[in-house]
Amino acid sequence: MVDRLGRELRDLRVSVTDRCNFRCFFCMPPDREIEFLQRKDLLSYEEIARLVSLLVPKGLRKVRITGGEPLMRVHLENLVGMLSGVEGLRDIALTTNGYNLAEKAKVLKDSGLKRITISLLTLKKDKFSKIAGRQVDLDKVIEGIDTALKLGFSPVKVNTVVVRGVNDDEILDIAEFCRERGIVLRFIEYMDVGTLNGWSMDKVVTADEILSLVSKRYPFEEIEREKSETAMRFRYKDTGLEFGIIASVTKPFCRGCTRLRLSADGQLFTCLFSQRGFDVKSLLRGGASDEEIANRIERLWTEREDRYSELRFSLREKGPKVEMFRVGG
Repeated sequence: MVDRLGRELRDLRVSVTDRCNFRCFFCMPPDREIEFLQRKDLLSYEEIARLVSLLVPKGLRKVRITGGEPLMRVHLENLVGMLSGVEGLRDIALTTNGYNLAEKAKVLKDSGLKRITISLLTLKKDKFSKIAGRQVDLDKVIEGIDTALKLGFSPVKVNTVVVRGVNDDEILDIAEFCRERGIVLRFIEYMDVGTLNGWSMDKVVTADEILSLVSKRYPFEEIEREKSETAMRFRYKDTGLEFGIIASVTKPFCRGCTRLRLSADGQLFTCLFSQRGFDVKSLLRGGASDEEIANRIERLWTEREDRYSELRFSLREKGPKVEMFRVGG
């Protein structure tokens, strides 16, 4: 399937819940009242697996499980096992805040999970609780990261959203933490996802700023990236370990985007910054045939022309966007 800008469908982000045990200011601010989905509104694992099996013949190759916090969905390993059985699906990955990872990592790996990405915004305990909007223990996240490494997930990645005045003073410390463990680190420019986080450009630490700072301590070289990759890739010259930067704000990569997103309540979004989704749950639960569902999704994709990040500063009117905890990052 190819959209109007020549982009093929290759990746599906699957949000399995809109709930999270954190209330981070950039996603689900603790001072906002949020109405969460009821259990009956969530897609079942069987419905998700069915949808994935219909998209693989259309070009889908990778699935990333997200949230909210996906480890809050019970028996997530059952979904992983179902997806592992989909012929032609090459990769199953998970993005998590890592808080419950230590106790769940092994069963997920045994079920077929290939890769794990953990969000890590700070290495300071007091700041961690402040960012998370909860009295939470940073050591539990570190334990989850170390457990994933011991179990042999390959690779284990860390995502760090960098926000000016919040954690930009820890860029080198987090880089060193990941270097010591052989973890692939991805710095992420602070994005204007959703409408709740009070985003402004003043809070964005740009990719160029991050690279300038890292270069003062660690010599590195750029690695050529595939068109569909979200991250600019770099390699430390002394260790060969990779790190990257996802620079959606200052260096948009819309023209290479191959991702479709499925919310926990069965809405398909063709962009992280979408204002509305396509209701595939009604098709899954309304007796539609596999062929009908696949054809409707193909039409959705082939008519796609999203490129919000390329246009954000020229858009005169910006309507409400789907929140990150509903559609997954």
